[in-house]
Amino acid sequence: MCGIVGYLGEQQALPILIDGLRRLEYRGYDSAGVAVRTQSGEVALEKRSGRVDALAQAVAARNGQFSGARMGIGHTRWATHGRPSDGNAHPHADERGRVAVVHNGIIENHQELRAELAARGHEFRSQTDSEVVTHLIDEALTAAAGEPSQRLRLAVQAAVARLRGSFALVVLWEGAPDVLVGVRHQTPLVVGLGRGEAYLASDISALLAHTRDVLVLQDGELAEVSRGGAALFGFDGEPLPARAPQRISWDAAAVERGGYAHFMLKEIHEQPAALASTLRGRLAADGPDLSELGAAALGALARAPQVLLLGCGTAYHAGLVGRMLFESWARVPALCDLGSEFRYRDPLVAPGALAVAVSQSGETADTLAALREARRRGACGLAVVNVLGSTIAAEADAALHTLAGPEISVCSTKAYTTQLEALSLLALGAAALRGTMTAAEVARWADAIGTLPAWAEEALGLESAVAELAHALAGHDHCFFIGRGLDWAVAMEGQLKLKEISYLHAEAYAAGELKHGTLALVTADTPVIALFTQPALAEKTASNVAEVRARGGRVTGLCTRGLLPIAAASCEQVLVLPDVPAPLAPAIAAIPLQLLAYHTAVARGTDVDKPRNLAKSVTVE
Repeated sequence: MCGIVGYLGEQQALPILIDGLRRLEYRGYDSAGVAVRTQSGEVALEKRSGRVDALAQAVAARNGQFSGARMGIGHTRWATHGRPSDGNAHPHADERGRVAVVHNGIIENHQELRAELAARGHEFRSQTDSEVVTHLIDEALTAAAGEPSQRLRLAVQAAVARLRGSFALVVLWEGAPDVLVGVRHQTPLVVGLGRGEAYLASDISALLAHTRDVLVLQDGELAEVSRGGAALFGFDGEPLPARAPQRISWDAAAVERGGYAHFMLKEIHEQPAALASTLRGRLAADGPDLSELGAAALGALARAPQVLLLGCGTAYHAGLVGRMLFESWARVPALCDLGSEFRYRDPLVAPGALAVAVSQSGETADTLAALREARRRGACGLAVVNVLGSTIAAEADAALHTLAGPEISVCSTKAYTTQLEALSLLALGAAALRGTMTAAEVARWADAIGTLPAWAEEALGLESAVAELAHALAGHDHCFFIGRGLDWAVAMEGQLKLKEISYLHAEAYAAGELKHGTLALVTADTPVIALFTQPALAEKTASNVAEVRARGGRVTGLCTRGLLPIAAASCEQVLVLPDVPAPLAPAIAAIPLQLLAYHTAVARGTDVDKPRNLAKSVTVE
């Protein structure tokens, strides 16, 4: 969603800010802006609705007013309060133009604060919740005493004390030429450290071209950032112990397209390497090595009477597969629930349950809230996340990082397949700990999981055939995906991918449900994708395909090699996957469906990496 970048040092600030904003475009946004402290000591601000390019052009038209600035802040906004417009874009400044603030998150009590501030004479220029922060800081600066950096920190601290909600803030004040202040509360913010310079950002990817030494702020922390580093304080003003920065191993090139037309295509092709990365150090010949989780999480895997899988969107679809694996392999009751719904239905959480929160970013607000609710009700929390230093990982009792590397495209691909792989490791580990499999069976499944990267590479070989199918599909308005068991879970992910980037309407159904209403929508030439990767259910699926074809639907089958005779006899055309064992097939079957969505979107001319109305990291409810 919204993106933050800040810089303080000896270099020209503006090029660094614009570059950082471009690196954050993948998060989804509708407007962008920058504010700098000029050489003459004033705050210069520019913001524009639309793309970062429009902002860069507007800044260039200011006749060099921004040149020479050595500190500044920038923002890409995804609208929540107030429509996309120049006025609602960030940064926001006070009436006198002395203070500039960028904000990610939601200020829940903004209406109350706005009324209070307006009554004291403050004039508002936007409809956003964020602008109240600027006015609160402006007021507090008047009352604050001490050196400029101390005054700014105390003013920000006073403003934060008035806020309810979630927020990451970065504040620039013309009176403090050597300091930026950053704040984190339930929304990510990182500090990058260089020699004689410092950076702030909502996402590590914005900093990698400049530094790989970062401090990931924790909830309730305020950072006073200077050229010499960052001093940390609690919201109560008390200094916090210094922390050594983390060294990020990603190369800056890892967030560039590397010759691919789109980040999504690059990330689809990165899946064999990503799957291998997730397994590294976690798979021995005799089974999973999950010792990194610690005693509490391992105990829950061994003894929990219930497993809860919590996620949203693609992560929820991964949880649907995980649910079946836990029940089939570990023989433990499992439930997969939407993070946005879980806490609102007064859920039954068994004492000692294991709650597995699945999220690429580790910042998904609904999933985080669901994890908190499960833990409040007595569950042990386990995070399956990709991003290091994320809130969900920090709040869980243990975390299994998928280590897939940065995922830039809004449409999730390698995050999903590595989530499936991580869940298979957890389910197999639970089976071994509970004794629901023999040692030989555990070793056999461990060997199969270790083969997933090679099978993924083979599945990528279907791309040319998938591209032909996509070209034909692009001319339709509707598409259905059907399957049974784990195939239905994969169908859910396939339809989501197709509609989120191609804007072609798609739905997924458990194949046995077609006759209970959906067949009414199948007419001549309706495209249908049918999955055949589950041997025990393949003949049932073939019967459902016959129902579709009897009504004129055109069915393409996606099958594992061993099920080709059944699929070929029932479908008009078939795409053949390697012979992946049924429980692991979802991770491989997803790959041609991702390619189908990608090539259909390209054929329809949509913005593949930045689909309309969507954001990469959904940090608000």
